[in-house]
Amino acid sequence: MTDKDYDVIVVGAGNAALVSALTAHEAGARVLVLEAAPKKERGGNSRFAGAIFRFVHDGPTSIEPLLTAEARAWLDRVEVEPYTAERYYQDAQSTSGGRAHPGLLRLLVEKSHETVAWMRDRGVKWELAVGKLVDPDNIDPGEAYVLPAGGAVRVVNEGVGLMADLFDAVERAGIEVRYDSPAHELILEGSRVTGVRVRTEDGFVDVHGAVVLASGGFEANPEMRLRYLGAGWDLVKVRGSRFNMGTMLTQALNAGAQPAGHWGGCHASPLDADAPDVGDLRLTDKMSRYSYPYGLLVNVEGRRFVDEGEDEVWLTYAKTGGAIREQPQALAFQIFDQKMVHLLEPRYSTGTPVEADTIADLGNKLAIAARELERTVADFNAATTGGAFDPFSKDGRRAEPEGQPAKSNWAVPLESPPYVCYRVTCGITFTFGGLKIDEQARVIDTTGKPMRGLYATGELAGDFFYHNYPAGAGLVRGAVFGRIAGAEAAKLAAVAGRPCLPPSGP
Repeated sequence: MTDKDYDVIVVGAGNAALVSALTAHEAGARVLVLEAAPKKERGGNSRFAGAIFRFVHDGPTSIEPLLTAEARAWLDRVEVEPYTAERYYQDAQSTSGGRAHPGLLRLLVEKSHETVAWMRDRGVKWELAVGKLVDPDNIDPGEAYVLPAGGAVRVVNEGVGLMADLFDAVERAGIEVRYDSPAHELILEGSRVTGVRVRTEDGFVDVHGAVVLASGGFEANPEMRLRYLGAGWDLVKVRGSRFNMGTMLTQALNAGAQPAGHWGGCHASPLDADAPDVGDLRLTDKMSRYSYPYGLLVNVEGRRFVDEGEDEVWLTYAKTGGAIREQPQALAFQIFDQKMVHLLEPRYSTGTPVEADTIADLGNKLAIAARELERTVADFNAATTGGAFDPFSKDGRRAEPEGQPAKSNWAVPLESPPYVCYRVTCGITFTFGGLKIDEQARVIDTTGKPMRGLYATGELAGDFFYHNYPAGAGLVRGAVFGRIAGAEAAKLAAVAGRPCLPPSGP
């Protein structure tokens, strides 16, 4: 590696980074992508993702043009209601307790559909998210398969497919990618950013140009998790890339960038207790456990601690991992009976369940408080109220057992043995705290002014998510603001008189 000038330097190589790089290239910029990982581990957290994209649509008519020919065959077998911009905005604000930045969130929502279409035009392949939460082979032929409006579409082959498609686009464009090249710090002239210092085995190399930071949060860094998220978070499992150490997030703050967002919050979901301590590309997200609305979730004391049926799973899963982390031993148990096991999502096949014919025997096999577990289940069963059960929509079947959390939907008695249980713990996906940006994706400094030459997108940008998270909004946030950051960085480079290539791309 040698010192060199570029128009735009993109730090990171996940979804947000590559979208930014492609956009800058198509604007005529000479682009360099810096990836801390070796080539075989490239792609950041995006490669581990389930790759659902939450975007505005009018139902099947506006979804169909995005899909591959093979995926369109499913349209006659599913129901998908429209997902309006207002509903998207409300879902995102509701999960964040109303704290998300209104302007940034509105921009994310308004540009979500066009961004997915833009990605399609560059080779990203889309399909309906059938089989993600429920195996369609286990659904009665006459029963409608209802997809959640905000989680109806994903990338073919999920995160692995997403990054393969984006890297193919980057390679076709001739964009330079340097692997094993961790960014070490920003190069500054006062508050102006002029490039990046890259760490190598033998020293440092400086590369110059406008900088787009898209290198993720600090979720893989146990010291930063403990510092910002609190006690016990240093011990949780990491669902994604081991390279998201928060280095450039820290360096930007040291350079005067303003922090924004929920620094004590993160996306943390239920993960198999036997999952590896850090993301494994052979498994990607296959150790996740999201069928808890159809059963009971208890701790080692045999007690329930959350409303398993508060809302559709895509609006609760990202906070449920944090609730599990707060339990003794950061351990919990998802218990299902034979009425519900056919509804378990296919990813449960990667786990080893514990089975028993009685609740007491199940408690003994799990080495948890068997008598308390029996009491918990009996009290819950007695409090269920009946009504029609609908696995695909909030059905209002409610239970309010005394001394337990209510269950707002899907509250069906746990009474049909043999009982099946999966041990789960907390898996962190990404952190919510980040850099303050404006609607041009410019990083804002502590005086409230844009830091000339510095842009940010993806997990590293704050002020989008607080407390909780609507599934699929993170990848969309990265792509929407990746396009903005790439375009704005290329524009700045052109104004600054850097040598730009002629515009290209589809």
